Amino acid sequence: MSLRSHPRSRGKLPARYAAIIMPLVLSVLMSSVVSAISTLKSLGPTPDFLSTWPAAWALSWLVAFPTLLLVLPLVRRIVALVVAAPPSN
Repeated sequence: MSLRSHPRSRGKLPARYAAIIMPLVLSVLMSSVVSAISTLKSLGPTPDFLSTWPAAWALSWLVAFPTLLLVLPLVRRIVALVVAAPPSN
């Protein structure tokens, strides 16, 4: 079988990993923004911000990622209760 006929795109993970990759990416982005805002509010725009924020982000992410893994199923159920399903064809 040639590389061109392989159904999986080059460099992409199989679809089964989406349940882990989505909360991973979401937790990285959200914890970085929230920790940056919190650290900036606490310290102000000083040189200490750049040396303090990575540790604040790391701690935030260690809490955010497992929390997302636990709460995403509940969030999906709540959204399904509030949002109408798309019409089927």
